[in-house]
Amino acid sequence: MESENLTRSFLRLVQIMDELREKCPWDQKQTIQSLRTLSIEELYELGEAIIAEDWTGIKEELGDLFLHLLFYARIGKEQNRFTLQEVLDGISEKLIYRHPHIYGDVRVNSEEDVKQNWEKLKLREGKSSVLSGVPPSLPAVVKAIRLQEKSKQVGFEWSHAHEVWDKVEEEKKELEEAVLSGDQAHIEEEFGDLMFSMINYARFLRVDAETALERTNRKFTQRFKQMEEAVRLSGKQMTELSLAEMDAIWNTIKMQKTTD
Repeated sequence: MESENLTRSFLRLVQIMDELREKCPWDQKQTIQSLRTLSIEELYELGEAIIAEDWTGIKEELGDLFLHLLFYARIGKEQNRFTLQEVLDGISEKLIYRHPHIYGDVRVNSEEDVKQNWEKLKLREGKSSVLSGVPPSLPAVVKAIRLQEKSKQVGFEWSHAHEVWDKVEEEKKELEEAVLSGDQAHIEEEFGDLMFSMINYARFLRVDAETALERTNRKFTQRFKQMEEAVRLSGKQMTELSLAEMDAIWNTIKMQKTTD
């Protein structure tokens, strides 16, 4: 019964998408190019809801993404490129092929075994590099995480966290030397190397660097707005305060958060 309801709900959404494409002036004008930016926006909104653990928001944003996926499939059909059924069958076949430990006779002992098998199978499919599956357009922090995860699958990985920290210290020293040299291009290069090493260290700590940084961004925003409000209530303007005075207010706000 549950399967029947799920099928009915999915086909209902497909029908609504078809009707909108045929009857709504806005939907009729959309192309894969015009939808691209909107899809990226929807994905970021889903990311925001996930970080906030807003399950109501997650449910809503998943619905929006489902609509976009069906929209692309509808346009693909109109352009005689592919059908929705081909999309669904394609991903089903790919998942079956890349999970031989479930649908075949391959044995695995851990999550890492699964990932390594996945990469081996992708190379057999004609991929020229284990890194070829990392989209160039990814945000830099996310891309660094994915590059490190991918290279790990072929053994290009430190064995222990302390080795990674030693690399962080090495890159930090090289950045300090670059700063002393005054060579801006070299400074940028070494700063990037240090960030890459810190992201690598985060992986060893089982911390998602992108999520961690976003949580810090949110924390900074919240505290800064609280500081602005405190200054406003005192009858002053932020520009009238010295850095030391603002820092004192900041620390007070920070302590309040700690003791709550």
